[in-house]
Amino acid sequence: MSDAFHTPNTVDPRLLEVLVCPVTRGPLTYDRDANELVSKGAKLAFPIREGVPIMLAEEARQLG
Repeated sequence: MSDAFHTPNTVDPRLLEVLVCPVTRGPLTYDRDANELVSKGAKLAFPIREGVPIMLAEEARQLG
């Protein structure tokens, strides 16, 4: 069976260059262990599901 929906374990660096936090418009960093894009400015972590970043504030996890 083909693994067409394999989730990569890294995020394309070019994607990080164009994506910004939807709340602060600031930069994002990739947390490989949690598979999330992190906005330090907004203190939010945006999930990546099946290789797709979910850039909605209501879907993000608050960082302590």
